[in-house]
Amino acid sequence: MPTLTLASARSPFRDEFAEELAIRPLHSGDIHASFQFRTVWGVDLLQATDPRFLRYAILPREIVCTENLTPWKKLLPCGSKAGLAVLLKSEKLFHSSYFSQAVHIRPVCQGMHCTVPSWEMRQTLNVVFDLYTSGQGKREWSMFKIKIYVDVTDSPQGELFELSPPTPLLSQAVVLGDRRTYSVYDLTDPGTFGKVRSLNLLVRWKADNGDMLRPLLHGERYVAGFGLQTGEIHTLIYNNHPYRAFPVLLLETVPWYLRLYIHTLTVTSKNRENKPSYIHYQPSKDRLRPHLLEMLVQLPPNSVTEVTVQFERALLKWTEYPPDPNHGFYVGSSVLSALVPSLVAMDTNITQEHPLFSSFFLCKEESSYFMRVYTEPLLVNLPTPDFSMPYNVICLTCTVVAVGYGSFYNLLTRTFQVEEPSQSLAKRLANVIRRWRGVPQL
Repeated sequence: MPTLTLASARSPFRDEFAEELAIRPLHSGDIHASFQFRTVWGVDLLQATDPRFLRYAILPREIVCTENLTPWKKLLPCGSKAGLAVLLKSEKLFHSSYFSQAVHIRPVCQGMHCTVPSWEMRQTLNVVFDLYTSGQGKREWSMFKIKIYVDVTDSPQGELFELSPPTPLLSQAVVLGDRRTYSVYDLTDPGTFGKVRSLNLLVRWKADNGDMLRPLLHGERYVAGFGLQTGEIHTLIYNNHPYRAFPVLLLETVPWYLRLYIHTLTVTSKNRENKPSYIHYQPSKDRLRPHLLEMLVQLPPNSVTEVTVQFERALLKWTEYPPDPNHGFYVGSSVLSALVPSLVAMDTNITQEHPLFSSFFLCKEESSYFMRVYTEPLLVNLPTPDFSMPYNVICLTCTVVAVGYGSFYNLLTRTFQVEEPSQSLAKRLANVIRRWRGVPQL
C-alpha cells in the first residue's frame, strides 16, 4: 500500500525533537494518518522523581470530547502552534472512523557508548478518515506541496494503483522487519514541480477492492456468556508467520468488579493445551486495585492461541455507577509484547537515523523486532438497579415531609385568639355622632 511520510530536521541540541506524519490509503477508500512526535531529554530521571515506574498504562474508553486532545497536545514543545501539531483539529479528528492516541516513555542512550542517559517520550496519534462521508465519494486523493515517500512495495509495476506524476527516484527502508520500497519526490529538485511550480501527487486505485494483509502478530478480545452474573473473557492471539514460532508476553488488567476465577484459566493453540512458561497473578482488592495477570505464552507458527478466563460480576453501590449505567462499563485493553521474527536483518547501529515510522527498539537478535499490540477495550454490562425507584422514593418522602410534617408543625406552633366581630359602617358612624352629642354609644 502506498505510504506518505513527512519528516522534519533533527535538532542539534542535547534535547531533541522530531515529528512525522505517515499517510496510507486503504483498500476500502479510507485514509489512515499516523502522527508521531518524539522528544528526548538529556536528563536521568531515575536520580531524581522514584526508580519504580509503571511499565504499562491503559485507559479505558471515555466519552468523546474535544478537550480530550488538549492535554495530549500540551506535552509537545510548542503545543499546537507550530509543526505538524497545527493539523490536529479536534472537530476533524473526532468525526473520523477511528481515533487512537498514546504516550510512550522509555530510557535511551546518547552516543554509541551509552555514557549519557536520556529519556524519550513518543506521542502517537492514529486516525482513519472516511472519504465517502467527508463528501468526496471518490477512490482517489491528492496532496499539494509536501515532501512524500510513497510505498510501492505491493505495486512495483503499477498493478494495484497508479502514481501521477511518476518519479524515477526509489528508496528502501526496513519497517517492522520488512523491507519496503518507496518512490521519493524530492522538493529540492525543480524538475519535481514541473511548469506549474506545485506538486500534486495523485494515487488512483485500479481495482475496487483488494485483500488486506494481516500483520504477523495481532490480537482480539471479547466477552462471552449470558446473563448478568457470570461470563468469560476470550483473548485471541494470532501468529501469521508460516514457519516461525515465538513467545509473547500477555498483560491483562481487569477491574475489581469483575471477580476473576483464576482456576478456570485455559490457554489453547490448535485445539491443544498450551501451558504458559511464566504466570504472574495479583488478585484485586475491592475499590483499591484491579486484577493483574501476566503470562508468557509460546505461539506456534500459523496458529490462533485462545486465552479464556471466567469471571463473576460484582454488585456496586448506587453511588459508584456512571451517569449512563445502562451503556455498560469499559474494560482496558490487553497488551501483547513480543519479539516478532523479521524477514530482513536490522542494523541496530544506525537506529537513531531511521525515520520515526521504523522500529526504534534495539534488540540483540537482529532477526527479530520488538512489537507491542493493544487489543480493543471491552464493554461489559453489570447488574444495574432501576434508578427510577430511588427517584420515586425521594419524591414520595419529600411530599410526606412537606404535607404531613408541615401541617403537624403548624398545629404545634400556632396560637389561636378569639376576635370580636367588627361593627358595621352605619353603626360606627352612629357612635361617632352620639359621641359628639354626649349621648351614650350604642
